[in-house]
Amino acid sequence: MAEHELVLVVDFGAQYAQLIARRVREAKVYSEIVPHSMPVEEMLAREPKAIILSGGPQSVYADGAPRVETGLFEAGVPAFGICYGFQAMAQTLGGDVRRTGLREFGRTPVTVSEPGTLLADIPQDLNVWMSHGDAVHAPPAGFAVLAASEGAPVAAFEDLDRRLAGVQWHPEVLHSQAGQAVLEHFLYKIAGCAGDWTTTNVVDEQVELIRKQVGDKQVLCALSGGVDSAVAAALVHKAIGDQLTCVYVDHGLQRAGESEQIEKDFVAAIGIRLEAIDAEEQFLTALAGVTDPEQKRKIVGREFIRTFEATARKVDAERHIEFLVQGTLYPDVVESGGGTGAANIKSHHNVGGLPDDLQFSLIEPLRTLFKDEVRELGLALGLPETMVYRHPFPGPGLSIRIIGEVTRERLDILRAADLIARTELTAAGLDREIWQFPVVLLADVRSVGVQGDGRTYGHPVVLRPVTSEDAMTADWARLPYDVIERISTRITNEVDEINRVTVDVTSKPPGTIEWE
Repeated sequence: MAEHELVLVVDFGAQYAQLIARRVREAKVYSEIVPHSMPVEEMLAREPKAIILSGGPQSVYADGAPRVETGLFEAGVPAFGICYGFQAMAQTLGGDVRRTGLREFGRTPVTVSEPGTLLADIPQDLNVWMSHGDAVHAPPAGFAVLAASEGAPVAAFEDLDRRLAGVQWHPEVLHSQAGQAVLEHFLYKIAGCAGDWTTTNVVDEQVELIRKQVGDKQVLCALSGGVDSAVAAALVHKAIGDQLTCVYVDHGLQRAGESEQIEKDFVAAIGIRLEAIDAEEQFLTALAGVTDPEQKRKIVGREFIRTFEATARKVDAERHIEFLVQGTLYPDVVESGGGTGAANIKSHHNVGGLPDDLQFSLIEPLRTLFKDEVRELGLALGLPETMVYRHPFPGPGLSIRIIGEVTRERLDILRAADLIARTELTAAGLDREIWQFPVVLLADVRSVGVQGDGRTYGHPVVLRPVTSEDAMTADWARLPYDVIERISTRITNEVDEINRVTVDVTSKPPGTIEWE
């Protein structure tokens, strides 16, 4: 990485820590997440341009609650507190934080009494996203109070001499009116950031790094059909050209047209060397008779590794591979304990489980990037929009969108229904509003229907459109009724085996995005 202005986001267990970092990057300032347990000396050693203290679930005065060391505010580094971070800043510097008796969750009105620098040029009456049961009742000495809500007598403050500021609400959440403006006022007007982080300079920097790391050696990349591996491959190819070989294992569990897209469109757009393996029969044989979703996942993972390993050995024998490209993203790094000290949610990424005698050095050109930044990068590298804006898709593919045994016939039924749903979503211009749109075939269920004056006994399908920022939480998408109607009518008319279409209106939590 070249030297960029750095903003550290200190994570106090916030639901939105990654979102804060993303919003900072949207302001063209590079940001990283660090755990609240990191000593202040270590944070300062990174020479951050500013530090942002995230929200968190605890009360600042509770036993064992994370504290903020005074030294953080005495180092001369601009700091901004959000929710818990706002209260922690106030408490550490001598302000008064206590339980209000009036909790504020969700959309909340705030009145700006004194705009100052932080809240300049934004409406006096704001609707913002709150999530707190405690509040700052008196600011520390030297701070000007800027705003208040019914449950927060001090909802925003700033001390320009020390370049410290904070708000009780969550400006990083889209529901907060003028949220991005508030963050940018801190970054540019209080912290003095210049904004030198763009996806175009990421390309140049990564190309230089990859060339330096690889030299004249050979590189292998596993393509899944998803945007992460495709962009990683395109970036590496831009750096080293034909020293890269890509492997695509077609397990027969993709949606309609997706294998063709990888094997034709991607190769045409990038000019990449591709080894495409048709392994449909192998995967279907291994999945025969299996209905348990965890077993399906394990089988697909095992067969993928077997197939990839055999192909990797073949390519290695021809070209002697020394490096493996992985499409690891920054959220993968954070969730694996590399950013926040969070639970080790993801212990592996695109390719895990290769035998000891087939180990390669890793190239992870996207590991500092969020998904939206990866999409921008993909467009800059010339990838087709259909690939760049592809909805997230599970590794086991359609096998976990069939409730019951996976067979070729059932896959064809689901593919036909899924294609109709995706086509109508695109026609309605809703592709980018929807995070993911699983279509689930209830293959072990039959429901009675009437079609063509006759009684039918077909399968139901479930439409599962969801909106999300990062897939950690999700809400069911309120698709227009006419779009749902068109999808339902076309599926029941065009896919003989389906006679009932339903919509899943469960948020995550309690439901997951995928059914299995």
